[in-house]
Amino acid sequence: MAQRMELWLYVVQRLTAMILAPLVLLHLGVILYAIQGGVTGEEILARTQGSLAWMLIYGLFVLSAGLHGAIGLRGIVRELLGWNGPSLNLAALCFAAGLIWLGLRALGAVT
Repeated sequence: MAQRMELWLYVVQRLTAMILAPLVLLHLGVILYAIQGGVTGEEILARTQGSLAWMLIYGLFVLSAGLHGAIGLRGIVRELLGWNGPSLNLAALCFAAGLIWLGLRALGAVT
């Protein structure tokens, strides 16, 4: 059972990395575009609020980043601290939920 979960975590982390790669490039491109023209925060919000496309793009970004980061942190903690078992999995799950919750709250404010 534990090996099966490790395999699924490996797969999910690789899939989220494949999703995040183009989204990070898009995000950086948007930032570079915005700062070149001297766009203000108000102007950015005027463009993003009410946009279903931006909500879906950044929603996928938030979900992928939350899962990817929590799985990665779980691996680091397991390796460095020797923490194993259900309590580590629960802590990683809580961390993922927290990241996703915070990200979705920020997304709600921007779209």
